Amino acid sequence: MNHTPHFRLADWQNDHALLTAIREEVFVMEQNVPLALEWDEHDASAQHFLAFIDQQAVATARLKSDGQIGRMAVRRPYRGQGIGDALLRFVLDTARATHDEVYLHAQVQVKAFYQRHGFIEQGEVFKDAGIDHIHMARRL
Repeated sequence: MNHTPHFRLADWQNDHALLTAIREEVFVMEQNVPLALEWDEHDASAQHFLAFIDQQAVATARLKSDGQIGRMAVRRPYRGQGIGDALLRFVLDTARATHDEVYLHAQVQVKAFYQRHGFIEQGEVFKDAGIDHIHMARRL
């Protein structure tokens, strides 16, 4: 078996089941984000990303047209293996084609992860779906 992750752009329509399974597992089931808040009007137009190990989808993220990276999630059994780092690098590399700067709303408990990738905190902590977040941005 090849445990090296591979990444690809995803299509919201064709990959809907994979994208929603990961996000529901991580955000809705683990973090208790209400299902109604997880899906929004941006999903249909955003660029989506998937990470695979042994042909199993294990992580996802999205990039909105305004440069916001979000909905980044790695399934629990695959955390701590560098998959999130590699996925974020893939998203940033893709974003460079169309953006000079990207931003995100990081959960406060993982802001150090984004700081390692060059993101800088901006503003005050705020609540989103009952979870503390901070606005972070970086130039590409």
